[in-house]
Amino acid sequence: MVGRRAVVAAALGLAAAACAAPGRSPGRAAAPDAPSDPPSPSQAPSPSPTPTADPARPPAPPTREQVLARYAGRAPQQWGTDLPGVAATVPDGALALTFDACGGPGGDGYDAALIGTLRRLRVPATLFLNARWVDANPGPFAELAADPLFELGNHGTAHRPLSVTGRSAYGITGTADPAAAYREVADNRAKLTALLGRAPGWFRAGTAHYDEVAVALVGELGERVAGFAVNADGGATFTPGQVAAEVAAAPPGSILISHFNHPAAGTGEGYARALPALVDAGQRFVRLSD
Repeated sequence: MVGRRAVVAAALGLAAAACAAPGRSPGRAAAPDAPSDPPSPSQAPSPSPTPTADPARPPAPPTREQVLARYAGRAPQQWGTDLPGVAATVPDGALALTFDACGGPGGDGYDAALIGTLRRLRVPATLFLNARWVDANPGPFAELAADPLFELGNHGTAHRPLSVTGRSAYGITGTADPAAAYREVADNRAKLTALLGRAPGWFRAGTAHYDEVAVALVGELGERVAGFAVNADGGATFTPGQVAAEVAAAPPGSILISHFNHPAAGTGEGYARALPALVDAGQRFVRLSD
C-alpha cells in the first residue's frame, strides 16, 4: 500500500498544483396570591415534567469560538495522507470510488463521460466538491445532488492542505492556523448544507494532506476525514491504460481517489475500460456513508 502511494506521489503533486451568550427569556407574569388554606391533594397542581433531550435531534455542534479555544496552541506532531482518523478502507471487501472536483484555475471542468459511465453501470461513488467548483458548475451540481447514486462530500473552501501551522504539500500552502483550518472546512460545509438541505458527512482536504490536530478539528465539525488506499489517476495525470490498471488491481476494501474535474485526462476512459469487468465479476461498490 505504501509502495503504491510512493509511486504516484509525484503525479499527485503535479495535479494538485494545477487544481490549484443568548439573552434571558422574559419572565412569566406573577401568579395570584395563594389562598390562606392549602389546597387539598386533589386540588394541588401536578408537578411539571422534567425536560428531556430529544433523541431524534443531534446535539448542536460546538461554536467557532469553542473550537478555536480548544485547539489554540496545540502543536501537531504528524503530517501526511495516512494518519489515525483518516479513512483509507471500507469493510467487507467493497470498493469505494471517490472523485474530487478541485475548482479554481484549471480545475473547474466537468467529466460528464466519467459520470455517465458510473450511471450506466449503476456504480455508486462519493464526489468531493470544492466551493469554487460548485460556484462554477451550478447545473452539473444540481444534477449530481439529485442523483441518489452519488454522495457529495466537502473538498474545502480554497482547496488547501489542512494544517494548523501553515504546512505545505506539493507546493500548495496549507491553512495557517486553527482559525484558517476551521474556515476551510466550515465555510464550504455551510455552502453545501444550504444547497443540499443537509450537511455533508465526509471531508477531504486539497492534496489530501493533514496534521493530526486538523483531523481532530474536522471531527468537531461533524465530518469524517477521507483518505485513500489507491491513487487511481495520479492526480488526473495518468493515461487511460494506467488508470484502468490501477482500478482493476485495487485490493478489496480500498478507497480509490481520482478526479472528475479534468475531462481531458485519462480518468474517464480508464474507468470505462476497467469497471465493466469488475461489475461482471460481482465486485461490490459503496459510497463512503453506506
